[in-house]
Amino acid sequence: MSPQVSRRQFLALPAAVGAAALLPAGLLGALARETPALPDLSDWTRVRAQFVLDPAYAHFASFFIASHPAPVREAIEAYRRSIDQNPFLVVEQGLFEDEAHNVPLQVQKTIAAYLGGQPDQVCLTRSTTESLALVYHGLPLKSGDDVLTTVHDHYSHHESIRLACERSGAGMRKITLFDDSAKASTDPLIARLLQGVQPNTRVVGLTWVHSSSGIRLPIRQLAAALKAKHPDVLLVVDGVHGIGAADETIATMGADYFCGGCHKWMFAPRGTALVWANADNWARLRPTIPTFSEWESYNAWAENRDPKTPSNAARMSPGGFHAFEHQWAMAAAFQMHQAMGRQRVASRISSLNDQLKKNLAQNRRIRIHTPMSADLSAGLVAFEIEGVKTEDVVKRLLERKIIASSSPYAVSYPRLAPSLVNTPEEVDRAARAVHELAT
Repeated sequence: MSPQVSRRQFLALPAAVGAAALLPAGLLGALARETPALPDLSDWTRVRAQFVLDPAYAHFASFFIASHPAPVREAIEAYRRSIDQNPFLVVEQGLFEDEAHNVPLQVQKTIAAYLGGQPDQVCLTRSTTESLALVYHGLPLKSGDDVLTTVHDHYSHHESIRLACERSGAGMRKITLFDDSAKASTDPLIARLLQGVQPNTRVVGLTWVHSSSGIRLPIRQLAAALKAKHPDVLLVVDGVHGIGAADETIATMGADYFCGGCHKWMFAPRGTALVWANADNWARLRPTIPTFSEWESYNAWAENRDPKTPSNAARMSPGGFHAFEHQWAMAAAFQMHQAMGRQRVASRISSLNDQLKKNLAQNRRIRIHTPMSADLSAGLVAFEIEGVKTEDVVKRLLERKIIASSSPYAVSYPRLAPSLVNTPEEVDRAARAVHELAT
């Protein structure tokens, strides 16, 4: 390259990727032409047809990691073909193109529309674990600060807090938010949370939908109560089992930082996730991993100075070379959900889970740990069978070609998670199998 040609000028030069010319709008335009339009998703049979799940099994653990539906598979394949045909030009242009054609920014726009926020509020990551770690290690915690969470949260959330506190000298506390998840209600949850906040509490970490019990915390109400009494306390939410399963405008639900993997209920490519925050909250954080997404960080390095502007979502986004065909294909999953309709998706998932809970509740030997109320539950049903070990329940269901899972906690329960890939008939079949184990 001539030294007189700048990086941006070079990006505007014509180059071929397969048969498509990568002009300034070439990559996105070529991919749009190669990628089929969204299919008809007007009924659940058509939605299920988008997945290539093994029909020999009833899949009740799809929340663990998603099978890619057809629109996502096709988007991944379109990006993969382009990268394989001309890796340098596609990745160079896809990452460093102007704002109108930058691929990650187009992905952020699509995600923001679903979240109800703005593209510059969305940070692209690879997992809920990475998202939580970026936030907690980015917070300006110091000795004497208190980070409050609950005993019910996941290993990844607890460890993100513990490791951040270990480095900063801050303290970590866990409170019991409820004694019995199945009997929890909003007002006592709020009371327990507020009782746990101390004068030195700087951050509260909560999980929206608990994979241990299936309870869905009323985050909007909890956030409102917390901010009313302690406006300076920051709220970090692990939302991985809520996004894509519950009908909520995430950008306005009250979290200061919302962290969520997208390769579960959202059906996005495996290894994709996000953090949402507004500009003020992004500005509080210190980056942990160098970014490839912000020019100011690059220019500051090139000029041997510190960045002049506050931290933002782009600066917090981990740099390096990733599985770009997966990250860039995230948009297809969010477009699919927009086409299905967030409220419609949530209603379907809620209906299937209500059906399962009501069926299992008929058996006295089966104890359901997930609230019966749809307002405090989502897509997971955690239960136990009197006298039968959790691992034996999961194993014996698998023998019947029903894929269940166990919760990865010190106290573990079997879980069935009816989702969009299931039918009411499959739910009844799974319930019958559980009843047989309880006889």
